[in-house]
Formats: sequence, C-alpha cells, structure tokens
Amino acid sequence: MQAFYHLTSGSVRFWVLVDQALVGASIRKETLHYRYNPYSLDDDPLSTYLAHAAEIDEIVRRRVAGGSREPVIVRDHDMR
Repeated sequence: MQAFYHLTSGSVRFWVLVDQALVGASIRKETLHYRYNPYSLDDDPLSTYLAHAAEIDEIVRRRVAGGSREPVIVRDHDMR
C-alpha cells in the first residue's frame, strides 16, 4: 500500500510493516511541517513524509512495541 495525503483529515496516511503485519498510521501535515520544514511556505506533506519515511516508520514501530494499536497517530511529541 502506498502512502497518500488525505485532504479531509489533513494527514498523510501510510502503512508500516511490524512483525510481518501492516499497521496503519497517520501523521498530520502540521507535525511534518514543524519538524522538517518550519521555514517553508509551500511544503508538500506527502513529499515530506516520503523523504523522512524511515525515521517516521521507526517511530510507529516503537509506538506499537509500547502498546499502541492501529491506527497509530504520530504526534508532535513522538518526533523528539
């Protein structure tokens, strides 16, 4: 499954392989913007996610290991 930008929720939705299962997750465009492009005026959430997918996917894996259930919503404080 490919990641996509969901306009209604303002989030990038994506799936991460965790223990041989795909886990649905999302991250808001604001979280992506403030973490990766705070000085940009026209950053694209999907492009930003794709450029940093490895880091964001690892955050999802940590959240699942810590007990989070699907869908995992990556929040600002997860990005530290």
